[in-house]
This record gives sequence, structure tokens and C-alpha cells, in this order.
Amino acid sequence: MAPENSTPGNQPQTIALVDDDRNILTSVSIALQAEGFATRVYSDSVAALRALSENPPDLAVLDIKMPQMDGMELLRRLRENSDMPAIFLTSKDEEQDEAAGLAQGADDYIAKPFSQQLLVARIRAILRRSGSSQPGSASSANGDKSAPARLTRGRLAMDPERHMVEWDGRAVNLTVTEFLILEALASRPGIIKSRNQLMDAAYPDDVFVDDRTVDSHIKRMRRKFRAVDPDFLAIETLYGAGYSYTDG
Repeated sequence: MAPENSTPGNQPQTIALVDDDRNILTSVSIALQAEGFATRVYSDSVAALRALSENPPDLAVLDIKMPQMDGMELLRRLRENSDMPAIFLTSKDEEQDEAAGLAQGADDYIAKPFSQQLLVARIRAILRRSGSSQPGSASSANGDKSAPARLTRGRLAMDPERHMVEWDGRAVNLTVTEFLILEALASRPGIIKSRNQLMDAAYPDDVFVDDRTVDSHIKRMRRKFRAVDPDFLAIETLYGAGYSYTDG
């Protein structure tokens, strides 16, 4: 049987961690190795650029605020030669950093302090979306080849297995968090979901996020859909109650 989080060649998937905080590097590396991943850690972003350019990992977790070269510049340079997935670590409540990071091409972001459980879940989801093989995952290990059903609601199509979204046949690139929120809304069209319900859908129980976080995700989702359809109105707000999805 292939090991957990392995590639087709039976090698564990490699996660690169780049952060100038050595305590974070150590604790996250240990947590990821316990989940079956191989890790490479870098406290120097310049050294990380050289190493990751020569040998890209399956996914990189990059701190935004680092000396010499910040995470966004590091990802920009890495993306010149590689399309590897990336997650940004941001300072809490730095929405401007989050927006800039996503615009730079990050697949998701997580605010510090963060839950290692949340980070592992986001890494797994992004690797699935990017098409990386995980023979040791629970479904294959148990011989269950079934995959989550594709969700279609009017012009919206969602593929939970790869976290891919289309609107009227055109791709919409959502972060994992945005995908989970949209999935919670679209799974029951017309039903109002409170902010707390949407937070439960997107975050583990031990992660605290406030109402503004959900509002920010909804705002960015609408912006992304309107980039492909200026008349997009499928995500509705009921002030004081929450949000709902209306088939478009």
C-alpha cells in the first residue's frame, strides 16, 4: 500500500515552509511529517528562492512578512518558472495583505495565529485541486473509489474533488475557504445561512474567526464572479440574517 500523501512513485508529497520564525517552522514541520508529508524548511527567503527554483516542492507555505524578500515577491519570482500551489501566512486582520497575496497568485491564505489542523486541511484540499495524487488518502486506502458528486446549480458548476468552479462554463478561481463557503450556500439554494453556519463550514471547530472574515470572503467571491459575469447576483445578502444562494 502506498504511504499517506504519496505521489505515484510512492514518494511522500513535499511541502516547503518559508518563515523567519523558527518556532513556526519547527512546529509546523513536525505536524506535517506526522501527517505523512515530507518537509523542507527555510528561514531565509533568498536561500528559499534558490532552492525552490532548482527543485520545486508539491506546495509551498510562505510567510508574507519576511526580511530581505517578502513572501509575495518570493512567490512572484518562483512563479516565473513554476506553477506550484502556494499558501500565504498573513498577520491577523491584514485584509490588504490577503487581497494582495491572492492577486499575486496564492491559492489560499491563513492568518496568524493559525490552527495546524486548518493548515493541514487546506494543504490537502489544494493538492487535490491541483491534481496531485494521494494514494494513501482515506478513500483509496479503504478501496472506496467514489468521489464527491459534482454540484450543478443553474450556471454554477462545482467539482468538490478538485475544488474547481465554473460559472456559465467559465473558470472562477476560488481559494479553498471561498470554495467551502460557496459549497455550503449552493448545496441548499434559497436557504439563508448565518455567518456562524458558514464559518462552521469553512473552519475547524478550534479556529476562531469573526463575522468580518466571512463578509470579506463573500465580497471577494462576488468580485471574482463579476469578473466573468458583470451581472452576477447569485449570492444574496439578508441583512442581519446571513447569505443565500439563488440559482442563476
